Amino acid sequence: MFTGIIEEVGVVEALEARAAGARLRVRCARVLEDAEQGASIAVNGVCLTAVELRPDSFAADVSGETLRRSNLGELRPGAWVNLERPLRATSRLGGHIVQGHIDATGELVGLEERAGGEWWLRVRFPKEVAPYLVVKGSVAIDGISLTIAALGEDVLEAAIIPHTYRATNLRARRRGDRLNLEADILAKYVERLLGGRAGAGLTEEKLRALGY
Repeated sequence: MFTGIIEEVGVVEALEARAAGARLRVRCARVLEDAEQGASIAVNGVCLTAVELRPDSFAADVSGETLRRSNLGELRPGAWVNLERPLRATSRLGGHIVQGHIDATGELVGLEERAGGEWWLRVRFPKEVAPYLVVKGSVAIDGISLTIAALGEDVLEAAIIPHTYRATNLRARRRGDRLNLEADILAKYVERLLGGRAGAGLTEEKLRALGY
């Protein structure tokens, strides 16, 4: 389990195709400080297992399903990726609960600088994740825990503070880029419970009736 607080931006060294999936190698430093073979590391929000460790990099095998469902299959040498180690039981939950299981990918519609060094992010999302998105709710975008500031029919918006912009790969992103999306697991459970009770998906009216 992760929190969506990015610890380091790594650099892709290679993505080598294999008979099933691919092997990804990432150059980094901080996330290796206490890493052991078999450790979990989130790469752009995708939970991967480090199968090979070097002093300045790690390698992880990526399944074909993960390559298709996430943006990892599009990585090229030199690309920046967001990295995070899993949460310790004694650590503070600084962001929100992030499993490292990507639900879908979205499209970067805009990333505009505003006064004071803040940035405004707009991402188009597919309809399958729409039931789990709500204004002021949490979403992980490329592994970054963000709060939804505005929500349209198929576009979400979020404010990016200067620290987040500097500490993640957002500064290298461009319009049209594919971004990994993971909805809040709590929203998924609520939708499941309401769907089973009422025979339909999560709606704003149902949330209000339940006191949300």
